[in-house]
Amino acid sequence: MNLRCSKIVCIGQNYPAHARELNFAPPPRPVLFLKPPSSLIADGDVIEAPLELGRVDHEVELALIMGKRARNVSEEDALSYISMVAVFNDITARDIQSEARSSGQPWALSKGLDTFAPMSAPVPRSSVMDIHQLELELRVNGEVCQRGHTGDMLFSPEQLISYITAYMTLEEGDIIATGTPEGVSGLNDGDIVEASIPGVGKVTNRVRRV
Repeated sequence: MNLRCSKIVCIGQNYPAHARELNFAPPPRPVLFLKPPSSLIADGDVIEAPLELGRVDHEVELALIMGKRARNVSEEDALSYISMVAVFNDITARDIQSEARSSGQPWALSKGLDTFAPMSAPVPRSSVMDIHQLELELRVNGEVCQRGHTGDMLFSPEQLISYITAYMTLEEGDIIATGTPEGVSGLNDGDIVEASIPGVGKVTNRVRRV
């Protein structure tokens, strides 16, 4: 994907129902982790998930893309720093993540593999009426697996931007993946995964598990 991006900041457990399905209590503050830009792929590209990884899940999310450098941003000013939005699929090697968590180790590998960040072509934020009122949906082979609403976020986009930039500088082109609703499930070889947000876009990818 041809997008200047120094980092992808992802938010874990930002939808209470998703936290519960993974047996976690909703967190008191945003849970942050990073994906490398090398994990980004576009609509039509293939998600490469070797069988040795065990279970690999889909996670549909709203992505916010920074339009300018941001540091110590207030909630009131936060949205003025967002130039574009997109549909994001936070592919996760769930077995590797669970094993790392149980042993107290970092779980970057479970999130950061090549092809583990499918994202739709970004659209201007100004073209989206209200990012707090968006429907998220993910289908696998045509069957709805995830359906959610950005209004159900535990931490709003403004809160996330303010919290992140209090600790790390976000550069122009950086991506914030704002979390996923409930309904994550495992992916198999040949599956067609379609993540969509009306008014924002759609990203469709085939899964290769060999």
